[in-house]
Amino acid sequence: MSTKIAIIGAGGMAAYHATGFRQAGAEIIALCDVNQSAAHRAATKHNIPGVFTDVAEMLKKLPELDAVSVIVPNKFHAPLALQALKAGKHVFCEKPPALSAKEMAVMQTTAAKAKKTLMFNFNNRARPESYAMMDYIADGTIGTINTCQAKWIRRAGIPGFGGWFTTKALSGGGPLIDLLHMVDLGLHFMGYPEPAHVLARTYQDHISNKAFKGPWGIPDVTNGTTDVEAAAHGFVTFKTGQSMNFAVSWAEMNQREEVSVTFQGTKAGGLVRRLFGTDGLDNTAIDACQLYTLENGRHVNRDIIVPADETMGRVRSAVNFVRTIEGTEKPLNTPAQALSLMKLIDGAYKSAATGKPVAL
Repeated sequence: MSTKIAIIGAGGMAAYHATGFRQAGAEIIALCDVNQSAAHRAATKHNIPGVFTDVAEMLKKLPELDAVSVIVPNKFHAPLALQALKAGKHVFCEKPPALSAKEMAVMQTTAAKAKKTLMFNFNNRARPESYAMMDYIADGTIGTINTCQAKWIRRAGIPGFGGWFTTKALSGGGPLIDLLHMVDLGLHFMGYPEPAHVLARTYQDHISNKAFKGPWGIPDVTNGTTDVEAAAHGFVTFKTGQSMNFAVSWAEMNQREEVSVTFQGTKAGGLVRRLFGTDGLDNTAIDACQLYTLENGRHVNRDIIVPADETMGRVRSAVNFVRTIEGTEKPLNTPAQALSLMKLIDGAYKSAATGKPVAL
C-alpha cells in the first residue's frame, strides 16, 4: 500500500511537495487551508481529491493518513506539526522549523514520544551538487572542514511589505530565519558540529524601500508591520574548533543574488553555488560545484558535473521524506539538527540585540 499524505497550506511550495511525494510513490489524498477558495484552487491544480479548511476535522475524517506536510506562515509550523504528531502522523515541515529553539525542542520531544518521523524541507541538502559534495566528504577526499562561508545574499529580494514575512510575530525574523538554507548546508557539510559561540549583527537599511522589493508578486499590506532585519552577518565558533561566517540578506548593495557555501578542508576545499541574474528567478541561474585540491604539487580546481535541478532540491527533498517513512532511505535531516540550527539563529538574534557574543 502506498503512503497516504495530506498537504496543509495552499501556497506555491505545494507544487514541489506534491511532485516529490508522487515521484516516491505516495498518494496525496487531501489538501487543507483556512482559505476555502484557495484550498479548492490548489486541490484542483494538483489533482488532490479531498479539500478541508480545518486540520482537526481532516485528521478525524481521514484516519488512514500516514503523514502531513506543513506549508504555512512560520508562526504556525510548530502548532500544526505538534497537532499532527500527536495524532500519530509523520510530519514534513517547511523551513524554518519553528520560531525558536524552545518550540523546536518541544517538537523533537513530541516526535520521539509519538515514534514518528519529523523532517524539514532543508531542500538545498537535496540538490545534486550537495549529494556530490557529500560523497567527497564521506570518502575522505576533503578531510576535516575547518572553516566555512555560508551566503544567501540578495540585492532586491524583500518579499512584500507589511505581510507575514516582514512581521516578526509571524515570521520570527527577516532573512536570517527565512534564508537559513546555506547556514544549514554549511553545517551539513561540516558534520553538524555543536556550536560554541556566535557574534552577529543585523541591519535595517532598505527594509522599507520599495525599490528593494523582490520579483515574486507578493502583495504589500497597507498599514501592515515591517519590523524585521534586511540583512544579517555573523561568525560562529564550534566546540570542535571549526568556524563559520554567514551573510544573509533580502536587501543589500550586492552585485547579484548569490546562494553559496564555500569551505576549506584539510585535504581539499569546495564550493556549491547558484548565481541569479535576476533575484529569485531560476531561468537566469548559473550553478557551480567545485573542488580545490593540490595534485602533484600543483593547485588544481576541479569542476564537478551534476544534473541540473531547477527546483533546487525541493522535489528530491520531498522524495526523501517518503522514502524515510518507508525505510528505503536515510533522512536528509533530523530533529536534533533542526534544534541545533534554531539555537544558532536564536543566538545570532540575541547577539545582534545585545552587541555581544552569545554562548550557545
